[in-house]
Amino acid sequence: MSSYVIHGGSPIRGTVVPSGNKNAAMPMAEACLLTDEPVILHNMPQIGDVETVLEILSGLGVDVQQTGDTVTLCAANLRGTEPDPRLFAQIRGSLTLMGPLLTRRGHFAVPASAGGDDIGRRRIDTHLHIFRSLGVEMVHNGRFEMKTNGRLTGKDILLDEASVTATENGLLAASLAKGVTILRNAASEPHVQDLCHLLVRMGCPIEGVGSNTLTIHGQERLTGAEYTVGPDYMEIGSYIGLGAITAGELRISGVVPEHLRMLEMVFVDRLGVRMRLEEDATSSTGWSLVIADEQALRVRTDFGGAIPRIDDQPWPAFPPDLMSIALVTATQARGTVLIHEKMYDGRLYFVDKLVAMGAQVILCDPHRAVVVGPSQLVGQQITSPDIRAGMALILAALAAEGKTTIGNIQQIDRGYQRIDEKLRALGARIERVD
Repeated sequence: MSSYVIHGGSPIRGTVVPSGNKNAAMPMAEACLLTDEPVILHNMPQIGDVETVLEILSGLGVDVQQTGDTVTLCAANLRGTEPDPRLFAQIRGSLTLMGPLLTRRGHFAVPASAGGDDIGRRRIDTHLHIFRSLGVEMVHNGRFEMKTNGRLTGKDILLDEASVTATENGLLAASLAKGVTILRNAASEPHVQDLCHLLVRMGCPIEGVGSNTLTIHGQERLTGAEYTVGPDYMEIGSYIGLGAITAGELRISGVVPEHLRMLEMVFVDRLGVRMRLEEDATSSTGWSLVIADEQALRVRTDFGGAIPRIDDQPWPAFPPDLMSIALVTATQARGTVLIHEKMYDGRLYFVDKLVAMGAQVILCDPHRAVVVGPSQLVGQQITSPDIRAGMALILAALAAEGKTTIGNIQQIDRGYQRIDEKLRALGARIERVD
């Protein structure tokens, strides 16, 4: 398997452009199953997870044409409702195949469960609650199978958790349902908003986009549409951490200011990162974010000198996928902070690799870690357990003294497009070794 060999200590400077949001790209690609007409998506990230989704769609009879970062999908000759079980089990994004297949074809089946990162149990009960409410029946025959008796019917549904993928499945299923569907306690992340905007362009009116109450007016048919996937704010957050713990000024081109509010609250207010937002007519969004060269990272204590906490919550709070990045950044900040990962019971297990590199981190339990900084990191031979932890380890290696070898990098490739090439262009000494 391939590895990254990284020599730390080099200044990181220049301009980097984030790829399209992978968590938007996958359900938006799967939305092509709702219509016979072409769906054209621009700024699609060329990463492992998206490639897997496109391969699954092709296996179902979807015509997939790709030129650069533009993908054209047409499901006029859709021939099946059972995705390749091997591919389906590889990624979490495959779950959102269920909604469009059920609402258009009335059937979905697969002998395996969805895969993705090994970061703890990820329940699908919220998905099933939505489907049952819309009229889907489970088939008990030894495999995972669902069917409908005619067209789905809209309903007022309260989600028991603000699950992103369950909200997306609900949106996709409700778009062709009869009547109005209301999703309460819905997720409202930027990638959910992107999917909503695509469905609106396909002819499905949706009210409340960006809020936790979505009202979907189901249609008898949808049309094709063209849409540009928004920038990946998870990648942007990763670059913030990178610029903060390495020398050199880093400019992130093409950011959406509204996506940065909670990132600023954690990186700037909690950890002392110096960065500024600038208008940039040359960028795709009109804005760039600049991470200053000179950093004096310091943990800002709570009132009375109490140890502060960085925790994750549903949008617009700090996203769980950036907790690993915040933790590595905290290892280079003066002071003590509690990292509280609430959502996944395996995400913090990668800290033993940081401890081996010299970080002062106490893992209290699967959800909490105390970080004391700053620590001088040193290169080690380590492996990547998942996408976000893998990127966090790259950051640690670039800030460390000496050489670090990171194995299992196919996990990182699933979420970051040609990250080694982007980092080398910024001055990083990183090489892919097969």
